[in-house]
Amino acid sequence: MEEDLGWVFAGMLGLIFVCVFLVRRNELMFRDKGLPPGSMGWPLFGETIEFLRQGCNFSKIRSSRHGSLFKTNVLRCALVVSMDPQVNKFILMNERKGLVPGYPQSMLDFAGTGALPAMHGDLHKFMRGILLSLFGPSAIREQLLPKVDSFMQSYLDGLSGHIVDIQEKAGEMTFRLPLKLFAGIETGQAANILVNEFRKLVRGGCSLPINIRGTSYHRALLAKGKIVSIFEDILRERRSCACDGKDILDALLHGDEKAQRQITNEQIIGLLITIIFAGHDTVTAASMMAFKYLHNHPRALQEAREEHLEIRKRKSSGEAINWEDYKSMTFTRGVILETLRLASIIPGVLRKTTENQEINGFTIPRGWKVYVCTREYNYDPVQYHEPLAFDPWRWQDKSLETHQFFTLFGGGTRLCPGKELGIVQISMFLHYFLTRYRCEEVGDQKIVQYLKVEAPKGLRFRVSDI
Repeated sequence: MEEDLGWVFAGMLGLIFVCVFLVRRNELMFRDKGLPPGSMGWPLFGETIEFLRQGCNFSKIRSSRHGSLFKTNVLRCALVVSMDPQVNKFILMNERKGLVPGYPQSMLDFAGTGALPAMHGDLHKFMRGILLSLFGPSAIREQLLPKVDSFMQSYLDGLSGHIVDIQEKAGEMTFRLPLKLFAGIETGQAANILVNEFRKLVRGGCSLPINIRGTSYHRALLAKGKIVSIFEDILRERRSCACDGKDILDALLHGDEKAQRQITNEQIIGLLITIIFAGHDTVTAASMMAFKYLHNHPRALQEAREEHLEIRKRKSSGEAINWEDYKSMTFTRGVILETLRLASIIPGVLRKTTENQEINGFTIPRGWKVYVCTREYNYDPVQYHEPLAFDPWRWQDKSLETHQFFTLFGGGTRLCPGKELGIVQISMFLHYFLTRYRCEEVGDQKIVQYLKVEAPKGLRFRVSDI
């Protein structure tokens, strides 16, 4: 018996020795390369376990230990994390100097090489220009806002007397509304199939890229194939007719002649997938959290409701919201910006080095990812008085939207081209809820603010007529 215990003890000592040796060897491999301080963790897995366990505190703990610029290895990705405002500004503004978007491979797999995230340089500038023309104030005012209004009037009708999961309702909206705006698909079999396949795609985007039958990633790749097939059929049909700009897809195909010559089917499909895929999590989370924050703060809820009821007084029953009405929703805009800030809907952005980068005296090797952590900006007491308080009135100071560390919609040349359209969607979602219904939260439902902002078990409200 004692001999058996001796072998067990020796085995444990051996295992501890091997673990210490592997971690030490991994650290030595990266020590003399001029990298920032930090830990690369275990071979292969790095600090993934700590990252998943510590959540939002992962970066805080390491920055307190190593400083505002540190190295790590997460999800098999060699990474430098920057929490330094000046370094972040340099990284976001210098795409043409060896720093390009470093989107996760799974997102590039789903969107395709023709998608905007995979583009750099002149091609990205050209495609971004097209998107800005399609989503700019003029396009929203003349074409998109009336369609958003029509959709919301119908989509949010008949909810009184029901318990509604706001997260689910907002999530469904972020699939169906873009399909209507971009491709004129609102109802029918094609719409239902696309919504179902996009759900699989989004779930796969939050999973490890393991392409084995039965995994979320594998199902997402299959879903992408079906989505591409449906969009290809639509494109063939649209290219064969001379439609008159009834949706964004027609504007791409039959609008600017230069765009028609240069844009390919693959790029169009990549744009459509990227916009729906990327917009789903952000608009869903922002809509849900704005709804929750308002109902947690009665004074803010009352002011928002009065703003929207005042607009309805000027309108006849069922009359659509126009551009002037939307621009008068100033308090609502403050609610949305405050929600994005406080919930940190977009906690940071990824870049990748295409050549060795000298930053703050350190050398970041070619091919490494750089994570620009913007979450801490949102809680900076210098920029925001009482930063942990929900205070939509603070956005009456318009300078907050223009200061150099305003990153609620990304930054640099990758500032979200759909920023204003996203605000329009959330504003209209709130408008028809606040002017039609009163809502009471059912239960105390947990919100998780980690890799993405979500309510794991939903966010349910009992809805009644106003």
